[in-house]
Amino acid sequence: MRTKLSQFNFDLPSELVAQYPVDARDESRLMVIHRETGKIEHKVFKDVLEYFDDGDAFVFNNTKVFPARLFGRKEKTGAKIEVFLLRELNNESRLWDVLVDPARKIRVGNKLYFSDAEENDVLIAEVVDNTTSRGRTIRFLYDGTDEEFQRDLNYLGNTPLPKYIKREAEELDRERYQTLYAKEVGAVAAPTAGLHFSRELLKRLEIKGVEFAELTLHVGLGTFRSIDVEDLSKHKMDAEYFRIQEDAVNVVNKAKEGRRKICSVGTTSMRSLESAVSAEGLLKTAEGWTNKFIYPPYEFNIANAMITNLHLPKSSLMIMVCAFGGYDLMVEAYKQAIKEKYRFFSYGDAMLIL
Repeated sequence: MRTKLSQFNFDLPSELVAQYPVDARDESRLMVIHRETGKIEHKVFKDVLEYFDDGDAFVFNNTKVFPARLFGRKEKTGAKIEVFLLRELNNESRLWDVLVDPARKIRVGNKLYFSDAEENDVLIAEVVDNTTSRGRTIRFLYDGTDEEFQRDLNYLGNTPLPKYIKREAEELDRERYQTLYAKEVGAVAAPTAGLHFSRELLKRLEIKGVEFAELTLHVGLGTFRSIDVEDLSKHKMDAEYFRIQEDAVNVVNKAKEGRRKICSVGTTSMRSLESAVSAEGLLKTAEGWTNKFIYPPYEFNIANAMITNLHLPKSSLMIMVCAFGGYDLMVEAYKQAIKEKYRFFSYGDAMLIL
């Protein structure tokens, strides 16, 4: 039984970590992996069209990344502070769970100031709780409407690029670190498998008769948290909010009952699907928090195809992909990806596992 963390380790050359997206979303590379035969093909992402037909279904995560990284200063000392917004706890009182850096300088009662380019204070927040060694709860002191508050947050905030992208967020990231179908604001990281879909490709899939289902899972930083136990059965995932509504359930179950392909676009879509399985093995409506951790061996209930990026060694994402694609085949696929110089992580290339 493959449940040891060390089995999911590999050497990844740092130059393969993509720092920028390719010029066109659907022009990234695509490795196509056939589970039944073990065949591996090297394609371009828009070739995904070749593998799906009328009546097949794609499941997309429509969460929207908000500009969660704020740079401010502490009252009195003026010390620079980075605040990473994790999630809103209370809309009316504007309470947020955040990470602060450097954490040691922040105490309960401290005020934090966030200014525009002309040094005008646009937002002021007060620290109301120390929850963990790095985490804090802050309250924004703001008199305007929620719409005005969101506008100011968007104006001051920076795209929360993952730490392995070794550069500051740029204007291009506001558009490219977001799927074209993003609707529901709440993620601090993009569901990156969806970044490869262009408007033209979505239209061509639609014309071909492929059905689309949308669900929401707000990706949190837990997705990137390292696993620090060797026995995977002892790892606990951070809970993330998800919602699956009836229209998505109908699309997916129609495809399942018709024995069609159901393609989960990304690991977050897959975790949501597997968190909402009925006693009959069909998808059901659901809303709440999931901390589901999928590792081999695992019997998948809903999707029989998956699109995903190339992931970090020993990450929960890579482990889930091995559970879906089969450990030996996925280890071989990753070896080929490194040999063929595929681009890894958020802005990198993709896999289609059939």
